[in-house]
Amino acid sequence: MNGEALVAFVIFLFPLAYSPGPGNTFFATLGASGGFRAAVPALVGYHVATFIVTLLIGLGVGLTLLSEPHVAKILNVAGALYVLWLGIKFAQAAFASPQSELGSTTEGRASFVDGAIILLLNPKAYLIIGLIFTQFMGNYEDKVGHVFSIATIFTVNNLIAFAVWTLAGAAIARLFSGGTSGRGVNIFFSICLIGVALWMFLPVFHT
Repeated sequence: MNGEALVAFVIFLFPLAYSPGPGNTFFATLGASGGFRAAVPALVGYHVATFIVTLLIGLGVGLTLLSEPHVAKILNVAGALYVLWLGIKFAQAAFASPQSELGSTTEGRASFVDGAIILLLNPKAYLIIGLIFTQFMGNYEDKVGHVFSIATIFTVNNLIAFAVWTLAGAAIARLFSGGTSGRGVNIFFSICLIGVALWMFLPVFHT
């Protein structure tokens, strides 16, 4: 990928990575409930999955399956239910913690697997990855190398964006730490995550 194409690609990715969605809302909630360190396993899981899925789609693996409407609907429902479960889990942790201190409860944390599942059950992620290759695949002699470059840039850009969202959630929680305010922040982010889950259900009823 030449310099001009790289700049265009990064500009294309910027609004996709930093605008609100299931992934960044999830990591902002994680940051608020457990702090940045508690979010690291899920961040790693999400972005390992991102890299692998982007690589596979770029190489044409599973495109026929993903184009099936029923597959997209199943992913929507499964993803929404999983995000809803996580939102409820974080809300319960916020209510259960008397002090609501950052990182004080293990219930408000997420694992490597949680992060990977958030990506794998997000149909929007597959659509974005497909759009990326439609716009930026080009006619390169080294197709595998080009796909690898796109997957790497996309993953690193997402990782930076989601780390920023995680740090923002942690900073807001720190600002209002302790007592009712701290609990209120954690509950607010949990409600946001539950709201995202309900939003993810909408395409199911429109198809």
